[in-house]
Amino acid sequence: MLKVTNLSKKFLEGTNNEVVALKGIDFSMNRGDFLTVIGSNGAGKTTFLNLIAGSLFPSTGRVEIAGEDVTNYSEHERAAYIGRVFQEPGKGTAPGMTVAQNLSLALKKSNRGLRKGVTPKRKELFYEELSKLGLGLEERLDEKVRHLSGGQRQGVAVLMSTLTTPKLLLLDEHTASLDPKNASKIIEITRKLVKEKELTTIMVTHDMKQALDLGNRLTMLHRGEVIYDVNGERKKELTIDDLLESFSERKIEDDELLLSME
Repeated sequence: MLKVTNLSKKFLEGTNNEVVALKGIDFSMNRGDFLTVIGSNGAGKTTFLNLIAGSLFPSTGRVEIAGEDVTNYSEHERAAYIGRVFQEPGKGTAPGMTVAQNLSLALKKSNRGLRKGVTPKRKELFYEELSKLGLGLEERLDEKVRHLSGGQRQGVAVLMSTLTTPKLLLLDEHTASLDPKNASKIIEITRKLVKEKELTTIMVTHDMKQALDLGNRLTMLHRGEVIYDVNGERKKELTIDDLLESFSERKIEDDELLLSME
């Protein structure tokens, strides 16, 4: 479903301040894989997502989604393939529009988007989908998103990103700005939607427990390189101590990762 070849990214390339954020990564995912990505600050995690999403273009390399070379596609063009949820609650939504209007915008990724925005039939669909989230949002279809709580806005964002069943779902630390209770709710919503729609998913997280609990594959990035990659039964057997040992062996220190253990 996803294949990247010799993917690298340099910032301020050719200057004395050149920064190599990603170093010639070769990587592939099968359909339905759920990958969690961890790493220290500056490891290249968000750069990796941005290169896949088209927010950045690589210095070298190739990105393929479902067999299509999308390396030179803009972020807008890749949106037909990708759903994405950001760290900041509501970043993927239009706060001045209603919940129903936001969900109608999400449908523009499909042929259904060619029809009128919020129709009675669509409201029925949105009511049904929102009721599955358990956040009470089905009763707030006509309310502007800016009036929702952070957890509710992130719930809308997750639903919007999955509504048209994208080829690839990207989750960029999408619970990091939420309190523990709301973070737990959003993780369960994410787990449910990914399973229900059999979505190929990449989730970047600083929370090692999340990285272990979710998905069938775990990758660790450090200084722009993949230094650890485990899947299947081996991932199921991993513990937090195993991950901390991997960091220790490589002399990697990251206060934010350690704080996520408390």
